[in-house]
Amino acid sequence: MKTIPHWINGSSTEGSGTRTQPVFNPATGEQQAHVALGSATDVDIAVEAASAAFESWSESSLSQRIQVMFAFRQLLLEHEEELGRLISAEHGKTVEDARGEVMRGREVVEFTCGLGDVLKGSYSDQVSRGVDVHNFRQPLGVVAGITPFNFPAMVPLWMHPVAIATGNTFVLKPSERDPSAANFVADLYRRAGLPDGVFNIVHGGKDAVDAILDHPGIEAVSFVGSTPIAKYVHRTATEAGKRVQALGGAKNHAVVLPDADLDFAANHITAGAYGSAGERCMAVSVAVAVGEAADALVEALERQAREVTVGPGDAPGTDLGPLVTKAAQERVENAVGTAAAQGAAVVVDGRGLKVDDPTYADGFFTGPSLLDHVTAEMDAYQQELFGPVLAVVRVDTFDEAIELINANPYGNGTALFTASGEAARRFQRRVKVGMIGVNVPVPVPMSYYSFGGWKDSLIGDSPVHGPEGVRFYTRPKVVTTRWPRTAVQQAAAGFSFPTSV
Repeated sequence: MKTIPHWINGSSTEGSGTRTQPVFNPATGEQQAHVALGSATDVDIAVEAASAAFESWSESSLSQRIQVMFAFRQLLLEHEEELGRLISAEHGKTVEDARGEVMRGREVVEFTCGLGDVLKGSYSDQVSRGVDVHNFRQPLGVVAGITPFNFPAMVPLWMHPVAIATGNTFVLKPSERDPSAANFVADLYRRAGLPDGVFNIVHGGKDAVDAILDHPGIEAVSFVGSTPIAKYVHRTATEAGKRVQALGGAKNHAVVLPDADLDFAANHITAGAYGSAGERCMAVSVAVAVGEAADALVEALERQAREVTVGPGDAPGTDLGPLVTKAAQERVENAVGTAAAQGAAVVVDGRGLKVDDPTYADGFFTGPSLLDHVTAEMDAYQQELFGPVLAVVRVDTFDEAIELINANPYGNGTALFTASGEAARRFQRRVKVGMIGVNVPVPVPMSYYSFGGWKDSLIGDSPVHGPEGVRFYTRPKVVTTRWPRTAVQQAAAGFSFPTSV
């Protein structure tokens, strides 16, 4: 059985130790590989390689870096299907869904291809007699990313292209549950002409994470995962003097007003709730039915949920693949049982689903579940279930829906389904959420905007990719210059604070 290695200084390596962890095929439940688990020693080796590469990469021209990104972008396009199938085999999501995450990640690479405009500094002439001021941005050094299992290609692609294109070198610690996508991307970078040591991968668990957070040679850490771990990463890394991006969990609401097209809303909410088996930080997990919209919306959601096709991710026609692990399957199904015990109505019950083909009898499948009459006190509302479970909360008024969202500790994404521009404008100004969709269930911004929520969905204040990503991976310098021509024109030095007079 193959072992998935680290990638350090331009080549594969099994690292300094012998510890490994199984990698499963979620559709069959069978182990398909081992992944090497890195130690602090492996992180040291990766940082040493990245530090050495930074000396030359940071001095390369912007044109050289952008040429690599253009070539990398083309390779991602050419290998989209292959990478999608690799993701599907380890994560469980459908190949089409996996290709979609590769495409959205590629958009960040395309953003970096235009960094010449983003990185332009400013110049102020004659701020004082014979004095000019200009500014520019420089890379930090070695930076790191710690990324989750649910988007093994896209989330790292939110980070490392921006970091690398701005002149940094990168150490990635991907999820050990589906590690192969990271190695595939590393090889694409190699083929694109990226110098050895600029992009490195250390697989592993908490030991590798802690080594990254504490390492004195790493200047900044980007993280996406659960809120408790995001808080731990932010606290530990900032105490070590690093910059930190830390994106946490979510509980995303979709509000449906009575004036909305209910079939349209139900169709899109169903896709937003059950796509990728609900294992998305932007998944719709709560439908907020306002007033008289409730009964008809639940009927439409039930109809849509029963039409979802569950099966292996590489099978044509599959809408919903398996969950990533057996533990995830059990956790989600237990949550449906708890919801029923606490008084929710289980309109559609996805527990115990079996795929017809006996090849997949031991796969980590659960079907879509739809819960009605959920209240804010129930576990199904309060917890981030991260599975194909949609909870319907009924409220009487639009203001009550907004208050429900604002009282929730998470503030990642939200959506409103309505035909009213006035309601949409009121909603987007009042909700305390970072990313908002109007008749769009999963409002993931384009790469030239930044991705990040509010409240417990973003620890600290640094979103990822887009202009905010450029600012995170660089620091500014401001230069004040004077070029006197003769002794007569030289200004006298003074002991008072300098002014522009």
